[in-house]
Amino acid sequence: MRIHPSTLLPRHAIEWAAAAILALATVGAPAAEEPAEFSGKRAMAHLEAIARLGPRPSGSPGMEKQRAMLVKYFEGAGGRVVSQAFQIRDRRSGQPVRMENLIIQWHPRRLDRVLLGAHYDTRPFPDRDPIDPKGIFIGANDGASGVALLMELAGAMPALGGPVGVDFVLFDAEEYVCAPRDPYCLGSNFFARQYAAGGHDHNYRYGVVLDMVADAHLEIWQEEHSVSWPDTLPVVNSLWAVAARLNVRQFVARPKYTVEDDHVPLRMIAKIPTCDVIDFDYPQWHTTQDTPANCSPDSLEAVGRVVLEWLRTLP
Repeated sequence: MRIHPSTLLPRHAIEWAAAAILALATVGAPAAEEPAEFSGKRAMAHLEAIARLGPRPSGSPGMEKQRAMLVKYFEGAGGRVVSQAFQIRDRRSGQPVRMENLIIQWHPRRLDRVLLGAHYDTRPFPDRDPIDPKGIFIGANDGASGVALLMELAGAMPALGGPVGVDFVLFDAEEYVCAPRDPYCLGSNFFARQYAAGGHDHNYRYGVVLDMVADAHLEIWQEEHSVSWPDTLPVVNSLWAVAARLNVRQFVARPKYTVEDDHVPLRMIAKIPTCDVIDFDYPQWHTTQDTPANCSPDSLEAVGRVVLEWLRTLP
């Protein structure tokens, strides 16, 4: 994800990890008898389990562990998981790197669909860290938060009524950036091109990208692209209207900052009206301090409640 310089804020393991397995076994999907409501506490436990896997850049052992974990989790929750693999050549070594988007389908027979997206890779290095820019980057907020939110949201998806199906799409290689000229959003670009090529029966009515939604001091302003595009403005308006109705004050109904995130190729290439739900002001962005300690279950719950209610009220 890239923020335009003019609007940039100064934000400054081997086998499966036993701790992660234990955490997932403990957290799991909500029990069937529980109300299908969004729990920030459970979402935060998912975030912590992902973070315990360590760095998860594209093509790394950490990413492979995370991918296996997520496939198991979402299939166990009742989703249909589809892999979308592609390959790039590393700009530093020239070696091929295997990438893989994950598409989790809910109610796949419903051809009118909504896409909820999040990138699940982490940046290779904490390049904005003032002390250790080549150190260990956990990506608790920038990488794990959107995934954790979708994991918790999975519990409500089997019972989702109405005519609209839902796909969770986890994009690889949004942050596979090792040098200033490296491109962002490789996974969403690949997904968008495949969708634009046709050969599918379904149609995405809307898309929502979820990024950096666990900041302990959460403020979700409206992203400039999302409000300036005529086809995505209704998505923004409907989401923020739900937030207002639920009195979720972390959603600020004013535009601020232009972000080049996964929503751009989804809208520009795939022609899916997609908005970005993102907290721009995160001081630990791209630093070694992007850890669970700087994330909050209350923030995850605020966003999760809005997204779930928005899905339930789609006509």
